[in-house]
Amino acid sequence: MGSFDFIIVGAGSAGCVLADRLSRDGRRRVLVLEAGGDDRRFWIRTPIGYGRTFADSRVNWKYQTEPNPELDGRTMYWPRGRVVGGSSSINALVYCRGMPADFDDWRALGNAGWGWQDVRPYFEKIERRVDATGRASTDGPLDVKDVAPHLHPVRSHWLAAAAELGLPVSEDFNGARPEGLGCYQVTVRHGLRRSAADAFLRPALRRGNVELRTRAWVRRIRIEGGRACGVEYERGGRTEFARADGEVLLCAGAVNSPQLLQLSGIGPGRHLAELGLETRVDNPAVGAHLQDHLAVVYSFKATRPTLNDELNTRLGRLRAGVRYLLTRTGPLALSVNQFGGFLRARPGATRADVQLYFNPVTYGSGDASRTRIELDPFPGFYLCFQPARPTSEGRVDARSADFRAAPRIAPNYLSTERDREDVVHGGRLLQAIAGTRAFRELIREPLAPELTAMDDADLLADFRARAATVYHPVGTCRMGPDPRDSVVDGQLRVRGVERLRVVDASVFPTVTSANTNAPTLMVARKAADHLSSG
Repeated sequence: MGSFDFIIVGAGSAGCVLADRLSRDGRRRVLVLEAGGDDRRFWIRTPIGYGRTFADSRVNWKYQTEPNPELDGRTMYWPRGRVVGGSSSINALVYCRGMPADFDDWRALGNAGWGWQDVRPYFEKIERRVDATGRASTDGPLDVKDVAPHLHPVRSHWLAAAAELGLPVSEDFNGARPEGLGCYQVTVRHGLRRSAADAFLRPALRRGNVELRTRAWVRRIRIEGGRACGVEYERGGRTEFARADGEVLLCAGAVNSPQLLQLSGIGPGRHLAELGLETRVDNPAVGAHLQDHLAVVYSFKATRPTLNDELNTRLGRLRAGVRYLLTRTGPLALSVNQFGGFLRARPGATRADVQLYFNPVTYGSGDASRTRIELDPFPGFYLCFQPARPTSEGRVDARSADFRAAPRIAPNYLSTERDREDVVHGGRLLQAIAGTRAFRELIREPLAPELTAMDDADLLADFRARAATVYHPVGTCRMGPDPRDSVVDGQLRVRGVERLRVVDASVFPTVTSANTNAPTLMVARKAADHLSSG
C-alpha cells in the first residue's frame, strides 16, 4: 500500500495538528488513518449540535466504563469522537488552556521543557483570538472566540453572585488572570464549529502530500527489530498495511492509544499473556494512571425564560433554526456551556481547585448513564462543579486480542480521601452561590435533590449517586522520567520501541484544571517541533 514518512493513527485533535505541521515543507509524505467517517454533518457543524452527536454511534464510540466501587457501583457512559476531528467534532466547544500552575506541576514531576513558560508559546501559536466584535488579535489557525455579549441574559445573575460573595471575576479564562467567574470562550467561526479538522487537517490535505483514509480501523502497530515499521488496519473488510519510513505517531486518545499499544505487544506482560499476545515491551504503565474530571449537576426551575423556552417546543426550534440558517446567530450558534469559572473551594487553598458551570438550560438530573440530551419543558438552569485536580487513578486495558472489542475502562473515581474531601468543599461553594440573593431571585424551585438542604455527608452521598464524567480522560500513556512508571519520555517517544511516539491527552502527567482539548492541541503543536528538528 506504499510507504510514508509519517503515519498518524487517529484524525482527532492531536492528529490533525501533526498532519498540518509535518506536511508544511511539501516534501514529507503523511498518512492519516481514522477509524470513523467524514465530519461534514449538519449537527457537527452546528455548535449546539453537541446534544445530537452525544449519542450518535455514527460519530461516537459510546463507551461504557466498568462499575465504579466508590460511585455506588455505577457504570458510566463515555462519549468519544469516532469521526474526522475526533472529540473536537462532537465536544461542547469550550476552549480553556488550564491554569498555568498545571504545567509547572508537569515540570516538577521531572518533565523538563513542559512548564508553563515552555508551553505557553505553543498555545499562542495555535490560537486565533477573536473578540466579541469579530476582530482577531492573533493569527493562529484555531478560532478562540469571546461570545460573552451574545450569551443568555441570565449572565447578570452569575456576575451579581460573584459581587455578593466577593469572588473574583475573570474577563479571560485564557488570559493573565484566569481565576474567577466569567464566560467561556469557544471554538467557532461565523457561527460554525471550528474543529481541529477545520483548523488544521483541511489546510494540510490541500497540499497534496497528506492522505486521509477514513473507515480505517487500526489492528496493531507492526514492530520489527525493536522499531515501528508500519501499521496494520482494516478497511472495507480487508486487512491492509502501510509502511512508515520515518515514524508512527499514535494519536488515538486516552482510551484507544493504550489499547493499541497493548495490541501491538507493548504493555503489562502478564495481561498481554492472558490475551494471548506476544510481549515486546513489558511496561505496566501502559493503560495506568487514568485520570478524569467528575462533576455533579444541580438543576432548578427558573423565574425567567431560559434556553429551554426557546428550544423545547417545535415552534421554538423552528424559529431558532430559521434564524441560524439565515444569519448564523442565535442559540444554535453557541455552546450549551456558557458561564463558569475557576475558584478555590478548599479552605486555605493557594490556587483554584474547582471548575464551575452555570448554564441556562436543564435536561434532567445529569444521570451518568444517560445517552440522550433532551431539554425540560419549563424554564430552568443548572449549576455544576467539578474538583479540578483529582488524585484518583484508574486504568484502560485491551479487553481482548480482537481490536474491535471495546477496551476495559476502570476509572477508579473517588478512591482517595483527598478527592472525597474535595467533593464536600466544592459542594459547599456551590451552596454559597445558590444561596445568594442573585440566585434566590432566579430560582422558582429546586429540582430534587435540593442542593441548599444538604450537609457534608449528603453532598458526598449525592455525588456518589449522580456524578458523571466531564469527558476529560488523560494519563494512560503518561510522560515521565521514570521508565518504570511512564510510557513516553519528554519528547513523547515510546520507551523500548524506536520510531514510535504517542501524541495525545494520554501523555498528560496529570489532568489539567479545565477542559482538556486545548492542552491536547498544545501537546501536538509542541511535538511537531520535536519531530521537525529530530
